[in-house]
Amino acid sequence: MKTLLLGTVGALAMVTSASAADMAPRPYTKAPTISAMYDWSGFYIGANGGWGSSHKCWDFSNAAGAFNVSEGCHDATGGTAGGQVGYRFQSSSIVFGLEAQGNWANFRGSNQSIPFPAVVNATQVDAFGMFTGQIGYSWNATLLYLKGGAALTSDRYRGYLTANGAQISDTVNDTRWGGVIGLGLEYGFAPNWSAAIEYDHMFMQDRFITFTNNGTLAPAGTAYASDRIHQDVDLITVRVNYRWGGAVVAKY
Repeated sequence: MKTLLLGTVGALAMVTSASAADMAPRPYTKAPTISAMYDWSGFYIGANGGWGSSHKCWDFSNAAGAFNVSEGCHDATGGTAGGQVGYRFQSSSIVFGLEAQGNWANFRGSNQSIPFPAVVNATQVDAFGMFTGQIGYSWNATLLYLKGGAALTSDRYRGYLTANGAQISDTVNDTRWGGVIGLGLEYGFAPNWSAAIEYDHMFMQDRFITFTNNGTLAPAGTAYASDRIHQDVDLITVRVNYRWGGAVVAKY
């Protein structure tokens, strides 16, 4: 019995070894490829700085527009710095957004009046803001976008004597609304950080401005002049944003 049992066990072992040798090798299955995809969705806040130019054309006029005499144009140029806050939503490669921006500015310029050469007309833009919608196309961490909406500027106007630079009119402060369109290129250099360069053109249209004497040439408070002033603004800024929400996500 003992001999029979040992023989049976040996026979089973031989059959098992033969079956294992006949089995085909296990096929190799490659793990799925995972790539990173930058997600532009979420709220963001940032800072910007750059350069701007406000093109101003003055026409000596009256409120009824009965006469208009061109006094010439000048560019008020200078630096600007400010901040922006917004929200973006990404669907596939299309990115939609809303943004509010406010900037301090120091755009200054002047020109000698053509019909009144004894007088210099001077302009200063000291602040501006924009409220815009955005639409863009993303290539992973690179975003090209268009923007458009409403804009406003804070302006100051003065009149000077050409001979000695003495101010002859009271300073007029003017806040005007207009429109803006822009184009930007943004790159996400970290999961929640991005940098961009942006160009904007602001259409601020015409505004009728009435000046009064400051007492240098005529009694203070008396009528000095009236001008219809046309304004456009061009801006180039560099921007840095920090975003909450979407970052880098896995894409199989």
